[in-house]
This record gives sequence, C-alpha cells and structure tokens, in this order.
Amino acid sequence: MSSALTVLKEQFNNFYLVRRLSVYEMKSANSNNYLGILWEIINPMIQIAIYWFVFGFGILNRGEEFLPWLMAGIVVWFFVNPAITQTSKSVYSRLNMVSKMSFPMSVIPSYVIFAKLYQHFMLLGVIIILLGFTGYLPTLYILQLPYYVVATVLLLFSFGLITSTISTIIRDVHNLIISVMKIMFYLTPILWVLDAKDHPVIVSIMKLNPLYYIVEGYRASLLGESWYLIAHWEYTLYFWAVVIILFLIGSSLHVRFRDRFVDFK
Repeated sequence: MSSALTVLKEQFNNFYLVRRLSVYEMKSANSNNYLGILWEIINPMIQIAIYWFVFGFGILNRGEEFLPWLMAGIVVWFFVNPAITQTSKSVYSRLNMVSKMSFPMSVIPSYVIFAKLYQHFMLLGVIIILLGFTGYLPTLYILQLPYYVVATVLLLFSFGLITSTISTIIRDVHNLIISVMKIMFYLTPILWVLDAKDHPVIVSIMKLNPLYYIVEGYRASLLGESWYLIAHWEYTLYFWAVVIILFLIGSSLHVRFRDRFVDFK
C-alpha cells in the first residue's frame, strides 16, 4: 500500500511535468511528416475503411449498419493498443534520459499514455462527427463517455507500471506484449461480438478481459444505447477491482526495482 501511495503522490506532484513531456512526445512522434499529427487520424480512417469492407460486406455481411458499430468500438483500440505497447518499453528506452534528469520514473508511463490520449481526443471528435452523419447524433448517454476515458487511462497506467518494470528487466517481454495485443484485437468485441444467450461460457470468459468493459461502454455512450456502467453494475465492480489489483501490483513492482533500472541499461 505504501508503494501505491508513493506512486500516486508522484503523479500529483509532477502533473505539470507529465503534461509538458506528453505534448513534446506527441509533437516529436510526427515531426518528420509533412502532415504531422494528421496521420493520427488518416491512418485509423484507412484501417476503418478496410475493416468495414472486409467484415461489413464480406465476412459478417452486415453492410452499412456495421460502420457506426465498428467506429464506436475501434476508436478505443487505436488508443489502447499503441499505449500498451509503448508504455511497456517506455522506461528502458529512456534510461539515458533518466540518468541525466531528476524526476520520478513512475511519470514515464504516465506521459506516454497522455501523449496517446491527446491523439485519442482528436480521433474521438472525428468519430463523433462521422457518427452524426450516419444517424447517430449525440444523446444524453454520451455524458458517461468521460467516465470511460478516465477508466481507460487508469487501466493503462496500472498495467503500464507492470509491463514497463518487467520489460526493463526482461526485454523479451515487450515483444511478447506486441504479439499478445495482436491476439487481443480479435478477443475483444471490436470487429464482432458473440450472443451471450448462444455462447454464455465463451462470453463470460471474454468478459474477463477489462477491455471488453471499456469497448462496450464506449459503444453505449456513442451510439446512445444505455447507461452501461449502471445497467451492468456487477461488471463495473469487477472492472474496478481488476484496475485496483493491477495498480497495487504495478506500483509495488515499480518501487521495488526502479533503483536498479539503470543496472539493466
């Protein structure tokens, strides 16, 4: 518990630093491109068009109705996937910088996630506009969207503390995470979803993945379906239990090993 309090205190005390570093991270990632940060919107749009064609008109044969459903869910993935893969290598890839500057190492996963969060807001705004053109104008249910954004950030940070620590000690873990995320894309209800009545066991197993909760929450918010966190309050409790457990484990690992990170340089 003391490790968790230490990490939380470091986040609050260094929030201004996290904000500045995240902006720099976002700008530097696209500094060599003529269109700059616009690629953070162009690339997802191209991928959405491909998935819509392949799954909407091909495999699932759901046509135009598949597009808004796809956009409302996959917008989360374009935030979560790069955030998880990049936070896992965030510490060991910046050991040279850490050795020359004085700030808590726990802020490194934070500012990497925040850099991706700014890009997520841009893409989310575009998705909301496009959903309006497909007939899904914002409703009162969109008021729960900030809750899911915060929930996603806290999940990513908690998990990032674990992966960034272990990846610094064992570099192969980063490659393993990249491979696992490719699998998770198809085990999360982004391109398809099973009917719980027909496949109750499989759906229950899939729901163990906290990203399932996030994706369904985004869809309920953007498509105006329900107050998902209330309608599925048991799942909400499960999600936050997972986040708290991951944070306690991650903060404990991080505080225990961070004084030795430079040794793994």
